[in-house]
Amino acid sequence: MTQAVVEVGARLRYDGRVWTVGVLEGARATLVTDEGAVAVVLLPYLLSNPSFEAEGGPTPGRVPPFGLLETLPVEVRERALAWQRHVREVETGFPEAAGQGRPREQFDPATQSLAQREQAKAEELAAAGWSASVATVRRMRARYRSEGLWGLVDGRAVRERSAVGRADERVVAAVRKVLEGQRERSTGTLVRLRRQAGWLLEEKYGVGVVALPPASTFNRLVHAVADGQGLLGTAAQRRWHASRPAPPFTPTVALRPGELVMLDSTPLDVLAVLDDGVAGRVELSIALDVATRSICAAVLRPVGTRSVDAAMLLAQMVVPAAMRPGWDAALSMQRSVIPYERLVALDARLEGVAARPVIMPETVVVDQGRVYVSASFVSACESLGVSVQPVPPANGPAKGNVERTFRAIADGFSQYLPGHTGSDVSQRGTAAQGDACWSLAQLQELLDEWVICGWQERRHEALRHPMMPQVAVSPNEMWAALVAVAGYVPVPLSADDYVELLPVRWQVINDYGVRFGYRTYDHPGLNLHRRRRSARADKNGRWEVHHNPYDPNRVWVRLPEGWLEVPWVHAEAVRRPFTAFTFDHVRRTVERREGREEHEAAIAQALDALLWRASQGLGSRRERTVAARAQAAAQMTDPSPVTTPQQWPAPLAPGASFGLPGSFTAPLDADGWDIDDSLDDIDDDPGGEDYLLAALADGQDATAGHADEASEPTAATAGDQAAEQTPDAGGAGGMRIYDPYQEAQAW
Repeated sequence: MTQAVVEVGARLRYDGRVWTVGVLEGARATLVTDEGAVAVVLLPYLLSNPSFEAEGGPTPGRVPPFGLLETLPVEVRERALAWQRHVREVETGFPEAAGQGRPREQFDPATQSLAQREQAKAEELAAAGWSASVATVRRMRARYRSEGLWGLVDGRAVRERSAVGRADERVVAAVRKVLEGQRERSTGTLVRLRRQAGWLLEEKYGVGVVALPPASTFNRLVHAVADGQGLLGTAAQRRWHASRPAPPFTPTVALRPGELVMLDSTPLDVLAVLDDGVAGRVELSIALDVATRSICAAVLRPVGTRSVDAAMLLAQMVVPAAMRPGWDAALSMQRSVIPYERLVALDARLEGVAARPVIMPETVVVDQGRVYVSASFVSACESLGVSVQPVPPANGPAKGNVERTFRAIADGFSQYLPGHTGSDVSQRGTAAQGDACWSLAQLQELLDEWVICGWQERRHEALRHPMMPQVAVSPNEMWAALVAVAGYVPVPLSADDYVELLPVRWQVINDYGVRFGYRTYDHPGLNLHRRRRSARADKNGRWEVHHNPYDPNRVWVRLPEGWLEVPWVHAEAVRRPFTAFTFDHVRRTVERREGREEHEAAIAQALDALLWRASQGLGSRRERTVAARAQAAAQMTDPSPVTTPQQWPAPLAPGASFGLPGSFTAPLDADGWDIDDSLDDIDDDPGGEDYLLAALADGQDATAGHADEASEPTAATAGDQAAEQTPDAGGAGGMRIYDPYQEAQAW
C-alpha cells in the first residue's frame, strides 16, 4: 500500500480545510490556505490527525490491530493475508512489500493501466475458484487503503453478536424491567421471574400477542441480561452489587504512619471455652495502619462488640505492647528492625516492650456499624483529635485492606487452633465443639504473640517501599522507614483519657443522685449540683455521664471541677464481677413488689446470689452461662487494678482455667443497654429448670439450703477456688490493655 508524500507545494486536507504546504522545517510544516490563512503544525501531529488526507494520493496507512488478528480463525486470517498480496500486486505489480524481481506482465504498472490490472486480478481469482469480480477487487483495494490489513478480514468473522441473540426485543425489555423491579425483593426463582415477565407482556400487549420462549431459552436470556449487572443472585449479593462505588476503584494510599487507619470487627473462627465447659464464638476487632500494614491493636471480646471496645482500640494503638512472660526475646522491639535506641530517647515507655508499632491515628476509616458510628466512639475520637471517615454501607472495596487482613488472620492463625470452626457452618467439623480448649484470655495472648511474630515481622508481597518498589518489606520494616521521615510524637494517656473513651449519657442529677438502667449512683460530691442544670443548653441542662457496660458498679460525672467517680449505691451487695447484660437478665426475672429503691435492692441481692451460686457450679446451665459470660467480659476491661508488665499471667496449658471467658450477643436499646440476653440457644439440663431464678421470682432466699454444699470444696470447684486465691490468675485486670494510673504516673 503506497503512502502519502508531504512535500512543499503538496495539497492536503486538514481540520476540514484545504491547505498547501508552504514550508517544511525539521518536524514542522507551514500550511497556507487559498484565502491566505497560515498555520504551523508539527508533522507527527498532522499525519496522525484523523482529518488529514493528501489530495491526489492515499492517506497514511494505519497499523493493523495485530492482537485482534491473532484471535481470528486460521482460515480467516490466511484469507486476509492472501487478499493483501493480491491488492499489493494490483497496485504495485509486486505481491510482497519488498518488491524484488520484475512484475508479471499483466500486473506491470508501466504497461498496464489500473483498470486492466484489476480486470486481470479478477479473472485470476475466478480461475482459482474465488468468487471475486472487478468490483470486489476495487472494493478490497479501497478497504486496504483506509483500514490496512484489518479491512481485508471477512466481516462475518468479526461481527459483534448481541448478548441476547435474536430474542424478541419486547421480551428482553420485559425481562429487564422485572429484574429491575425485584432488586430490593427477597430471593426468588427463575420460574417466578418467567411468570412475572409473562404477566407484564400480557398487560402491555394483550393476551397471546407476545409469546415467551421455552423455559431453557428464557433462562439463558435472563442470564444474558442480568449477569454482571447485579440483577440476579441472592438478596445479599444484589445489595452488595448496588452498594459498590462506580469503577474504576482507586487503591487506598497512605504515605505516613497513622495517616489512615481502618477499624473493623469480625467473628473469630475459633471457639472459646467457659469454665463450665460451654464453648462460644468470640469477636475480633482490629486497627490496621494502611501505610505500614501494621496491626496496631487487636482486641478479642465476647460476640457483640460494644462502642467501649471500639474506643479501646484507639487506646491500645497509642500504648506500647508489653512483653509477656514466656515470650522469646526475639519478639522485643530492641531485637527488631525498628530504630529502638532513637525511639526510646523520645518515649521512655518503649523500653523493654514488644515489637509492635505505636501509632497515633489521624483519620480512622469505619463502616456503618452501630459500634463505629455511635456518639461515644465519635466523641472519643474527637477527644484524641482523630477524624472519623465512615464508608458507604456494605462497601467492601472502601476498606479492602482490613478485609484482606481478616482473611490472613483466619489463614495464618485461626485454622491452626483447637476449636477452629471455619468461616461458616458448612465448613465446621464435627469435632470443633469438643476440640475447643482455650479461654478468651488465652486466645488474646496467643493472638498478640502471633501479631508480633507472624504478621509484623513477615514480609508482605503487597507492601513496597516507595524508594524500593522491587523489594517486599514487613510492617515493622515499613514503619522503621517511614517513622524516620514522618517523625514520632508520643501520646500518653491519663486516667481522664480513659474516662473520655467510655460511652456517654446525658442525665439529670436529682436528690437521690443519677439513675439509669434501674441503677442509682450517688456520691456526696454531687451535693452542690443536685436538681441544678448544667451549662450545656444543647442537652437541656443535663450532665455528662460516662459509663462502662462491662463494669456497672460506677459511673463518671463531668462536673465544673473535673471528673467525679460515682459508685452504685448497692455496689457492696454484689461481690463478683458483672456487666449490664447480667444485671438486665436478673432484672427481668425479679418481680417488682415494692417501691423503686426496694426493687433495686432486691435486684442487687438476686444478682449476687446468681453470681455466687453459678461460681460454685450450681444452678441451671443457663444461669451458669450468664455468670460466666459476665465475668469473662468484666475481667477484660476492669480499669481499677494497677497492672505492670511483670504481672501478666504466665502461659497456661490447653484446657487450664483462666478467667471465665464466654460469648454473648446482646442488642442494645436506644440508651445503649441490652434488650436481649441471647441465651435462647443454650439448652438447660434435661428435666432441670432455672431454680435459682425461679426462687428469686418468688422472693425466696436462693442461697438457703445450699450453704453446706458450698462450704466444702469439691473436685469441680477446687480449681476455681485455687484460682481465686492466686494473685492475677485470671482475676480482674489480668488481661488489661493498659493501666491509666500507671500511664499517668509515667508522665
